[in-house]
Amino acid sequence: MRHGNHTFKVGRTGSHRRAMISNMIKSLIENERIVTTVPKAKELRRHAEKMITLAKKNTLASKRNAIALLKVAFNPLTTKEARDVKAGDKGAYNRDRHVIDKLFGELRSRFSERNGGYTRIIRKGVRIGDSADTCYIEYLK
Repeated sequence: MRHGNHTFKVGRTGSHRRAMISNMIKSLIENERIVTTVPKAKELRRHAEKMITLAKKNTLASKRNAIALLKVAFNPLTTKEARDVKAGDKGAYNRDRHVIDKLFGELRSRFSERNGGYTRIIRKGVRIGDSADTCYIEYLK
């Protein structure tokens, strides 16, 4: 029985959907506001709020779960990148490391007193090419 199981398939295969959601969450965490279609935003909201809940726990297990859900690639640094990081250049890290740092740093502290409802969907209008309903999805300030 499928009681309590919900997956809005967004017209994609499972692997494509998981990759799309993780990339959208990374962009949302990094930019704090993205433009997408309404069905994708409604599905993204579920996952984005779970990421904040994981960040608020701030345990090693929750950090590992967030890394797994975001499909973070911790590539080993080259010697030049390691030298740059040691010198204080944070730009040497790849985008994924910045996303995890922002999630468990800035966003965790911003939503520490809030019990859910971390995102907002604002309807924008229709897209010119295919008349799809578009919207902004953003984290609250």
